[in-house]
Amino acid sequence: MTGEVVLSAALRNNLLSLQRTQSSIDRTQGILSTGLKVSSALDNPQSFFASQALKNRSSDLSALLDGIGQSIQTIKTADTGVTSLTKLVEQASSIVDSARDAITNGSKEAALTGTVNLSKITSNGATGGLTSVTGINTGAELTFTVKKADGTAVVLNNPGGIGAGSVNIVTGDSTEQLITKINDLVNSATGEAVLKAELTSAGYLKVTALNGGSFNMAFDADGTGVATTATTSTADQTFASALGFGGIAIQTSAGVAAASQVFTVSATATNNTKLTSGIFYKNGNSGFASASDLLTAVDDSDTGGQVRFSASANETSGITITVNGSKTSSKVRITGTTIQGLVDSINNDSNVGSLVKANYDATTGQFTIEAKNATVQTIKIDAVGSDNGAATRVDFDFGTSQAFLPGATAGISTGETFILASAASTLSQYEADYNKIRDQIDDLVEDSSYRGVNLLKGDTLDTYFNENRSNKLSTTGTNLSSTNIGIAKADFSRLDTIETAATQTRAGLSTLRNFGSTLANSLSVIQTRQDFTTNLINTLNEGSDKLTLADQNEEGAKLLALQTRQQLGVTALSLAAQAQQSVLRLF
Repeated sequence: MTGEVVLSAALRNNLLSLQRTQSSIDRTQGILSTGLKVSSALDNPQSFFASQALKNRSSDLSALLDGIGQSIQTIKTADTGVTSLTKLVEQASSIVDSARDAITNGSKEAALTGTVNLSKITSNGATGGLTSVTGINTGAELTFTVKKADGTAVVLNNPGGIGAGSVNIVTGDSTEQLITKINDLVNSATGEAVLKAELTSAGYLKVTALNGGSFNMAFDADGTGVATTATTSTADQTFASALGFGGIAIQTSAGVAAASQVFTVSATATNNTKLTSGIFYKNGNSGFASASDLLTAVDDSDTGGQVRFSASANETSGITITVNGSKTSSKVRITGTTIQGLVDSINNDSNVGSLVKANYDATTGQFTIEAKNATVQTIKIDAVGSDNGAATRVDFDFGTSQAFLPGATAGISTGETFILASAASTLSQYEADYNKIRDQIDDLVEDSSYRGVNLLKGDTLDTYFNENRSNKLSTTGTNLSSTNIGIAKADFSRLDTIETAATQTRAGLSTLRNFGSTLANSLSVIQTRQDFTTNLINTLNEGSDKLTLADQNEEGAKLLALQTRQQLGVTALSLAAQAQQSVLRLF
């Protein structure tokens, strides 16, 4: 072709060599700049795609690693919650121990103590002795009704042929002889003593229950039985006063109808630090009564028992509470008043509201009155007779008899005084503190959530360990609310209920520790898998790099060699061109 430049073979060979060298230099410079010897499938398809697969798996595992880390945080949150719950339950257990000490040191036994010095009353044959004291007659009787801590009645023996559980005073009996007679009363089924009579250091007669239960001591001045009118019971009251129990022994009425009214003078000692009623059943036999039910709609049995509270529709009879024999609440009418209305009336009363606290628990069907103040020693429940003379019934079942305060008539107030066990107010405070901790347990469980998962409320946490989510660890939570770990609301009124709380806190601690161990095991497994996954990701990345990354030293050496070769090629090309330049010398 005209105008075409013709290169000699030597020039063409040198030119081609320089071009290949330049191409190699360009490729080597690209490797040095990127650090990759395989940057696309064009470089090395097999290595490129193998490397890509390893990187993809590494990327998937890296995403899983984030999830594993979040699972660890979720378990750590739960573990922190369990640790805090354990501290709360241990604190509750400490309160139980304090309550146990308080009720033990404060004497949990039911006891009645007189206020008259009887230590100098001795016998002188047929003269002297107790019967020489005004108000104490020959044949006077003390009758004891005893119940165990669980409310079971104790059948007492029948000493001297008189009524079961009764002792009488004969002419010339000394104080010591009366004490002996009381101490001779035993459980007729087991032969065990159930009462302990003694004189205090001040010479006062003190009677204590030995079975951890409650007892009632009734006073009969002539030994002929109960009085049939309020007036004839005055002698019984005088008898009680002569023995030193006038301040606590009060008139109690039995018999709903006015014609059947009988009266006793007695006092009741309880081992409890609060008064707990019998079960309040809904009238009509449909379960426990509700707080909104009227008092007149409460039965004493779930099989059609007697109505606990009754009064005529138009009357004004009601219930009063007297604390320590001096502070008396306003009268709460029976007609038209609900259970909650009675509770509120007592708690808001200006005289007794600061001393005692009433409550009704519809889940147990029980009404309670407990001390709020350290000064509270006695609580008296009165049924106040109606203005129109209609019969009144008030039956809390606080006392030692099944029917407590079964009647009152116009102008008559009948009731029963309860001597609380010592440490009543202290135990009341312990009980309140314990229940506050119980509430905090529930609040802490509620707050132990991490990103919507709460293992302390029974949620399940799934932690995945491979890219196709076929391998996982499920951490199953447990509901650790106070109810679910077996910690019920406290009742520190008796030693046996305190021991129940102690058992519950021990069981709760065991539950928490077992679950804490489960969390620790899951956390250990997940952390091990986290380390494994981290190492595996590094291994995958390293494997991928080996397929694509270049050796910078090697590539640098190659570039230097190629640059040298390029210089030599240029020199060779110059030498080849000199052969053609020699033609110029011919001219």
